[in-house]
Amino acid sequence: MGQLPVMIAGGGIGGLAAALGLARKGIRSVVLERSSELGEIGAGIQIGPNAFHCFDYLGVGDEARAKAVYIDNLRLMDALSGEQIAAIPLDAPFRERFKNPYAVVHRADLHGVLLDACRSNPLIDLRTSHQVERYTQDGESVTVYCTGKAPLQAAVLIGADGLRSNIRQQLVGDGEPRVSGHTTYRSVIPTEQMPEDLRWNAATLWAGPKCHIVHYPLKGWKVFNLVVTYHNDVQEAVAGKPVSKDEVRQGFEHIHPRAQQIIEHSDNWKLWVLCDRDPVMNWVDGRVALLGDAAHPMLQYFAQGACMAMEDAVCLSHLFGTHGQDRAGEALQAYFTQRLARTARVQLSSRLIGEYIYHPSGAKAAVRNDVMSRKSPEEWYNSLAWLYGGTGLDA
Repeated sequence: MGQLPVMIAGGGIGGLAAALGLARKGIRSVVLERSSELGEIGAGIQIGPNAFHCFDYLGVGDEARAKAVYIDNLRLMDALSGEQIAAIPLDAPFRERFKNPYAVVHRADLHGVLLDACRSNPLIDLRTSHQVERYTQDGESVTVYCTGKAPLQAAVLIGADGLRSNIRQQLVGDGEPRVSGHTTYRSVIPTEQMPEDLRWNAATLWAGPKCHIVHYPLKGWKVFNLVVTYHNDVQEAVAGKPVSKDEVRQGFEHIHPRAQQIIEHSDNWKLWVLCDRDPVMNWVDGRVALLGDAAHPMLQYFAQGACMAMEDAVCLSHLFGTHGQDRAGEALQAYFTQRLARTARVQLSSRLIGEYIYHPSGAKAAVRNDVMSRKSPEEWYNSLAWLYGGTGLDA
């Protein structure tokens, strides 16, 4: 039994973090990636202190810090008036409170840090062009079936295969994800194309009625990440579709010209329709468990998708280390029990802040502005302590 590896479906951030965490406990794993090569698409992501706790646990803290841009604050702007509502400072008191920084990083750079560490670890076997279709199990092991490949034997199967996970469909069977009706357009532009008066060292959110805009620097200030989102009630999921600037402008005609101009500075926009799922009570089936977006996909509004996946990986590997592979089923149940409430809270909170902070209008927006403008840094830190103080090891 101890000679069989853990199979991990999915070579994204969560899957690679799980492989690294298990390796640090002396456990061999095989990562099965459906694509023909390992890599990440997308642009910038925000990394809270809880993610840096995970990097340190996984042994790649220094490498991750070297790729990050350390912003000065989280800045909330009113997209109608053009005025600042609030700014959460991320300076020394923040770092002292949460024992780690807040930063932004290109998703591909972060994935590359994890991938390099996995490639250099003899306990991790990375295999591309392996699409996991289904599994069977007999109580002692799991048989993993990949498209066009011979069946593989594993001690445990971890489904880190994303929003449309095949493993989730067998384990949970809840069909297609929930389409939020929110359309996001993303682009990355050279810093010199960003309006000079908006080149802030901040993760900036312009919040407006049924829309918002986010921007922040990446790659040592060489580029700016742009994300504009419009709540247009679309019902069909779309991912990475190139679109024209004219299409991006729709839904933003009513906001302040200063915020509108951000759209004008890129000619390379791609569209995603945001999806998530309701929290569920069954991530585990015997020796099979879900991780990251396969377990708890969430909207982007808390900037915690990658962070939660890494916390999952830390928790899972830690519990395997304490239980041992011979008690794998117990370890997986303990993992689910420990992670359920926290990840469900982030899933549901992400929906709520989209409605009440990012996209409200009228009186709701007035309440948001009044409440958030009055908060002191210490009050902000207290309200975020439940999130940024996490490590993946919290019960």
